[in-house]
Amino acid sequence: MRVVDAYLDAAGEAVTLLGSPEVAAAWPRPSALTGLTVGGLAGHLAHQLFSTSDALAPTEAPTEPPIPLLTHYARATWIDAPLDGEANVGIRERSEGIGAEGPAFLAGTAGTVLSQQRAQLPELPPDRPVLLPANGWALRLEDFLVTRLLELAVHLDDLAVSVGHEEHRLSDAALDPVLALLARLAARRHGGTALLRALTRVERAPSAINAI
Repeated sequence: MRVVDAYLDAAGEAVTLLGSPEVAAAWPRPSALTGLTVGGLAGHLAHQLFSTSDALAPTEAPTEPPIPLLTHYARATWIDAPLDGEANVGIRERSEGIGAEGPAFLAGTAGTVLSQQRAQLPELPPDRPVLLPANGWALRLEDFLVTRLLELAVHLDDLAVSVGHEEHRLSDAALDPVLALLARLAARRHGGTALLRALTRVERAPSAINAI
């Protein structure tokens, strides 16, 4: 499965969960993530679709070639930011703002956006540069979609747990690029040997092997 198809698959799962009665019923309650209501977490999940459309909208052309995916994460300031740091506070405030319109509006808007993306994305070349104005650099479209896939996979699970679901399963095809990216990020953070041991030698595994 192409990355674009994996993204659209995961985005479809997100729209389905956003429109579920369990999410609507729990909207004002605290979510599984500290500082976010279920509605705020739903807003953050929906934002992954909205940010994809924003990135594909006509904009100024990048002045530099797209950077590699791992370089993008090496430059990201939010990865090691504290929970009460400016980056994370800003994410929570934006997410709660997106969720403030309510579950029906958010699910409907996300569904409309997904329909547009299903028509547009498969026609675009995977190496098309995607400028990220907030970051000041560009990614290849396929790499950008992997970043959205990671966010969708993680926050689908967060939202599912928040409303009492044991888990929210994605297809193997949608998970494959996410797990590959997380393994590379974990190896960069902890070292390849630590990751190898975590996966094969539990008696020698490190206490933490988080990717982000």
